Amino acid sequence: MTSWLALATSVAAIVIGTTAAASAQTYEVTRLVPGSAFHGVHGLGVDKAGRLFAGSVAGAALYEVDRNNGTAKIAVPSPEGMSDDIAFAPDGTMAWTAFLTGDLYSRKGDGPVKKLASGLPGINSLAYRKDGRLYATQVFLDDALYEIDVEGVKPPRKIMEKMGGLNGFEFGPDDRLYGPLWFKGQVARVDVDKAELSVVADGFKIPAAANFDSKGNLWVVDTALGQLVRVDPKTGARKVVAQLKPSLDNLAIDDMDRIFVSNMADNGIQEVDPETGAAKQVIIGKLALPGGIGVVSDGGKDTIYIADVFAYRTVDGATGEVSESSRMHADGVTLEYPMSATAKGDDVLLSSWFTGTVQLIDRKTGKTKEMLHGFKAPHDAVKLGDGSILVNELGSKSLVRASGEHGKDRTVVISGLEGPVGLAAGSGDTVYLTEAFAGQVSKVATSGEKTVIAKDLKMPEGIAIAPDGKLIVAEVGAKRIIQIDPKDGTVTEIAANLPIGLPAAPGGLPSNIPTGVGIGATGVIYFSSDLENAIYKVVRK
Repeated sequence: MTSWLALATSVAAIVIGTTAAASAQTYEVTRLVPGSAFHGVHGLGVDKAGRLFAGSVAGAALYEVDRNNGTAKIAVPSPEGMSDDIAFAPDGTMAWTAFLTGDLYSRKGDGPVKKLASGLPGINSLAYRKDGRLYATQVFLDDALYEIDVEGVKPPRKIMEKMGGLNGFEFGPDDRLYGPLWFKGQVARVDVDKAELSVVADGFKIPAAANFDSKGNLWVVDTALGQLVRVDPKTGARKVVAQLKPSLDNLAIDDMDRIFVSNMADNGIQEVDPETGAAKQVIIGKLALPGGIGVVSDGGKDTIYIADVFAYRTVDGATGEVSESSRMHADGVTLEYPMSATAKGDDVLLSSWFTGTVQLIDRKTGKTKEMLHGFKAPHDAVKLGDGSILVNELGSKSLVRASGEHGKDRTVVISGLEGPVGLAAGSGDTVYLTEAFAGQVSKVATSGEKTVIAKDLKMPEGIAIAPDGKLIVAEVGAKRIIQIDPKDGTVTEIAANLPIGLPAAPGGLPSNIPTGVGIGATGVIYFSSDLENAIYKVVRK
């Protein structure tokens, strides 16, 4: 259990009083959905001692996993710990890739962390040869294969490019590099000395990683189909050995040929028996990395709609039961790393600043109605009565209105906003929004008229409107939930010392994963904890 998760248990089931300026009301804060260790889990690696390591990009940390207890602890913290993939050299040196910053690091034993390369955005996968030489690829943000100087003195040497997304790979017994081509549905063999690539096997939907066992079998995970596949590297013959869930990311095989597979949406790792295909859960989370939330009450029942970065999920406000609507990279699913969510009526809107998308979903069926692209770091969105969509576009410091067929008509309602993050639809043609960087909450009319309601706040992010018209805001910089009276700007503290405010990953935005706030019809407040990957509820006593 990580230190922050242990400390956060003190937050659950405690009673927190309001400020002296408020009334004598008190609120009970309880954890509705339990947390988990990672913030999305990606690369895996097993060292010579049999220790299992796992990497996280959004969490910007490298973890050591206790396979017996199902817990994890941070082995290399942020910022150097950001890791999309992990590899071990013949001498035991561990190396890993920092996807967002474009850096590649290594560490021998418990020695200092050494930066081996930089300036490689999207640096993704890496592997050592038997002679100790190191190779790495860029995927998604570029598409190239490099040799990396293990001393970090010489610049990376480019070998090939435009391969089709050579992802989690490993050197085979023949000293050739074997790995999946993410964008081509194939597994390839690369002669790194001759810069020659040939296809070993095809027919995959989205192959994500490939590793060898001690018998020379090549094991491949298909993230879209959730399959673990054994491949004969000589003939390309395939056999599906285990049917798991989609959103698989990586795998590692120990010296006993036990196979470990990571799943981004489950925030978990499974151990798979290569003979029977039986899977045993090593570690798992109810949620992956919850950001913005929206709450709708039907017949007295609150349902929380969560942008869970690697999945879109709902939570029963009474029981905490988690249901899943869709997960990243699953075959036939439309989802693009959702980070913010609003819900009202029959609609749920998901936003992703990472992909620049806003997704309109039918709340009851879970089906996508529209997927709008081309926004500049959208942080929240609401649908108006006329069908148009207002979007907090942090990248342009604007509130943007999308209308017309498929939202193709974009007009700026107001510009000059400092970190527009949270957004809530008010009455008529008004919305309330948070400006995280300016530390204020404002009321904006669709005509562009802006009125500052409250200022001098510390990183206000999620916002929702209570049944009595008051504004409920996650003041993340102060780690508290506050109430703001829109009539006079009076600020009342509702709950303090909360587990919110995951530090931004290097290369990310200061707002990082927005803390979401939602309110049920009876006034129950819900908020997401990005530190714990949990959901909390706040009830007036």
